[in-house]
Amino acid sequence: MTSYSGRTMKCNEDLENERKKCTFDPLELTHLLDGGEDKTKERRDRQQFFLSDAELRDDVPNEYLSHKEKFENSIKKACALFKKVNESSGGGGSVDGYRQVLGGMLGSAVLNDGNPFALHFVMFIPTIMGQGNVEQQAYWVGRAWNCDIIGTYAQTELGHGTFIRGLETTAHYDPKTKEFVLNSPTLTSYKWWPGGLGQTANYAVVMAQLHTKGKCHGIHPFIVQLRDEETHHPLPGIVIGEIGTKLGMNCTNNGYLGFKSVRIPRENMLMKNSQVLEDGTYVKSPSDKLTYGTMMFVRVVLVQDMSSHLSKAVTIATRYSAVRRQSEMKAGQREPQIIDYVTQQYKLFPNIALYFALRFSANWLWEMYNSVTSELESGDLERLPELHAMSCCLKAVATADAAAGVETCRLACGGHGYMTSSNLPCIYGLVTAACTYEGENTVMLLQTARFLMKAWGLAASNQALTPTVAYLRQAVGRGSEGTFEKTMQGLIRAYWQVAAGKIKLCHQDMERRIRGGYSSEDAWNMTSIELVQCAESHCRAFIVEKFAERVSSLETSDALRAVLAQLCELYATYWVLQRSGDFLRFAGAKPQDIEDVQLWMESLLTLIRPNAVGIVDGFDICDEILRSTLGSWDGQVYQRLFDEALKSPLNREPVNMSFKKYMQPLFKSNL
Repeated sequence: MTSYSGRTMKCNEDLENERKKCTFDPLELTHLLDGGEDKTKERRDRQQFFLSDAELRDDVPNEYLSHKEKFENSIKKACALFKKVNESSGGGGSVDGYRQVLGGMLGSAVLNDGNPFALHFVMFIPTIMGQGNVEQQAYWVGRAWNCDIIGTYAQTELGHGTFIRGLETTAHYDPKTKEFVLNSPTLTSYKWWPGGLGQTANYAVVMAQLHTKGKCHGIHPFIVQLRDEETHHPLPGIVIGEIGTKLGMNCTNNGYLGFKSVRIPRENMLMKNSQVLEDGTYVKSPSDKLTYGTMMFVRVVLVQDMSSHLSKAVTIATRYSAVRRQSEMKAGQREPQIIDYVTQQYKLFPNIALYFALRFSANWLWEMYNSVTSELESGDLERLPELHAMSCCLKAVATADAAAGVETCRLACGGHGYMTSSNLPCIYGLVTAACTYEGENTVMLLQTARFLMKAWGLAASNQALTPTVAYLRQAVGRGSEGTFEKTMQGLIRAYWQVAAGKIKLCHQDMERRIRGGYSSEDAWNMTSIELVQCAESHCRAFIVEKFAERVSSLETSDALRAVLAQLCELYATYWVLQRSGDFLRFAGAKPQDIEDVQLWMESLLTLIRPNAVGIVDGFDICDEILRSTLGSWDGQVYQRLFDEALKSPLNREPVNMSFKKYMQPLFKSNL
């Protein structure tokens, strides 16, 4: 493990002893996660190239800066960061280079409270590439890629977010001038939330209701210039600013945007799919679904990012738990390491397992996204609904579980986890934000549920099913759920039985309500709690199966495979116990089965205990990326906490001016 800042301390004895207990080589795990020894070297070299640069480090901890200073510092570092991306790739940047600096590891190490340029690369450029025609791509992508312009993606409004069809911003086509006229007719139609919009971006892809020849054709994307390219002043008719501080990501520079009769050329409507001809004639897209590619891309990336953020949190909490000694387990003996308490293991180890579960699911989702995207280029839309359904539920489950996991890790570190210097509050701010952006999680699960209801109908009528719902065919018409088997394969089967049982019940309840006189819309709303739950169960069954498949297919040492198999079993047993009622109800489990699974889960905690530090060491997260007083490689928690406290501006003078100005008069006032 290398420290790019050059500072080293003697390693904590307890942490050294933990590393000696490990039954596998953590470096083998590192190579597995990176994709090979060469990839590990490549990643480490890239990290050293960026993290050893003093220009990308903070002289003063970010938390001691004002909101304005934080933004200005983030712009300075973002500009330096992307210059180094170009430098590292020989000029012009690279897709891999930008992904690395915008992802959950390297990017958040340099810009730990959000990146004001993030949406330029994550949404502005991908939207133009995905929805612009050849001429538009040729003109805009080069300018954006070279950072001649900086863009954002303006979709969400003050009054509407996930419900895209409800957006109020309008774009009326004027055939006389061959221009679109954009307006924000209400306060709620102002764009609200886009990253980089406040003070950073000078262009945006704006989603607006297209009107031409007296008819509204729904939401379409338009490229709109917001600020002068030389002076950066807002253009006439553009009402723009920043929305203010938030729980986290305060350097992302989220903004608001309103339009007052802003005119843009006809060519600024992205026209790969739909078009408006010069006379105002509207040419419809072959499929409405083609317009959602960018949002699906972001959801795919989000699942990857959640596993990255969670890996940092579990590394911090696990190392701290090996160093921290507290209370007496046995009278007269030395205070034990808190990682020896089973309750502490129960907080940490399921979240280590969750990291791998999300990582392997993210890999599957990324592969499917690339495959389906290639098929779309040739006009094949067959697998698009399945990709949409899986990206929705995985986004919802991954973000919710990661947020809960990071918070559990913070609590596992006691009061010290509450310190900003632990980095756990910052990680939580980054993760919990994802629960609501790119689709609020409840709505995402309902999107998946809609797909599942259609799939049940297909299964019931003996029609073809896509791979992720093929299990429903066995559930149609089945009565008894059979025996609950306490093996890994038995658990996987039980997870699918739970999902199928819940989907079947939702479908039956919907039908019953419709037969009772309710409209299909009312029946859907009345069944929505169950629908959300069935979508989550479907997703968890998928995650468990992919976790097990990945572990069984790995070419690793027996020692590492055994540890990964234990983590897979831990994830599966943990969620059986969290949802035990479902397994009793739908999977044939008996009360004794649940008790046996509890014992199984507890035995796994014991097996994982000697390898816990080795596992998180295998994540190979350097101290500069962890940015944590509690989680450093050397385990010198107390010295680092004290050193960090000394950086507080309040410690620069022995007596603050407030004493003489306020406190001393109070003391002498004889209250």
